[in-house]
Amino acid sequence: MLLVLVGILIITFLISHLVPSDPARLWAGSRATKGQLEQTRAELGLDKPLHVQFLIYLFKLLHGDLGRSYHTRRPVVADLLDYFPATFELTTLALILSIIIGIPLGIVSATKKDTILDHAARIFCMSGVSMPVFWSGLMLQLLFSSTLHMFPSSGRVDYFIHLNNPIQRITGMYLLDSLITSNWPAFLSAVKHMLLPAITLSYASLVQISRITRSSMIEVLRQEYIRTARAKGLPEKIVIYKHALKNALLPTTTLAGLTYGFMLGGSVLIESIFDWPGIGLYAIRSALIIDYPAIMGVTLLFSIIYTTVNLAVDLLYAFLDPRIRYG
Repeated sequence: MLLVLVGILIITFLISHLVPSDPARLWAGSRATKGQLEQTRAELGLDKPLHVQFLIYLFKLLHGDLGRSYHTRRPVVADLLDYFPATFELTTLALILSIIIGIPLGIVSATKKDTILDHAARIFCMSGVSMPVFWSGLMLQLLFSSTLHMFPSSGRVDYFIHLNNPIQRITGMYLLDSLITSNWPAFLSAVKHMLLPAITLSYASLVQISRITRSSMIEVLRQEYIRTARAKGLPEKIVIYKHALKNALLPTTTLAGLTYGFMLGGSVLIESIFDWPGIGLYAIRSALIIDYPAIMGVTLLFSIIYTTVNLAVDLLYAFLDPRIRYG
């Protein structure tokens, strides 16, 4: 994990700093004189050689300093703490939807192989993979927000509800904070605002989870121990859910971990479409103005989460498969 993070830092630092731009002008303002720009570059360390800038960044990083955003003029750590809870809440709900819909759909498709249910599930899966996420998000907005008026099209909570029932910030996640404080109007509003972006984000992922679950289940159901269990007269539900599913979940668990990392990165489009004030929207604004510290901070955060989730998935293997032991 350490080697991966260092490699990502080097690549991101080089790419962001080699793009033609002048962050000093952003910091000093459009009316800054040439002398003021030179002074700003010196204060920000932009006048030093690239390798020196990188070493300075690593030294500050080891002390927990991610720098100060050129756009917000705040420490990047403070910005990440403000924006990340919204993204974490959205992607976690999307992953939960992917799992609770994708795995049962894959099981049904595998146990009813080559039936109408299997074909219908495969068509559903193909449509999920084929549709771009930005298109499906816009279509959901058009149908459920503009036409049916069932769900809001943007934001995290209704303005007037937030005004009359302000959410006490504890974790930064509106669902959890409003639930802890029993703020039910805000909780219901947060749920309504989150459903459309969560469904859009989870659609392509639940399709992949469903397909890998189907393939794994079909392979496991052909094993000799499954035939033995059926020959003993065990109920079909016990055969499928106790004997077959647990062994079929290894590749599904791997995919779920990778999917979570993909969702964190893929939330950029979703947050732009639904105007979701999360880390993805912060990343887009930072990239457009070449905000070096913010870009590095977002990349580092995503990388840490992605590698940590994959480590957790590897450790989970031992629980799912008793044959796996870590010395």
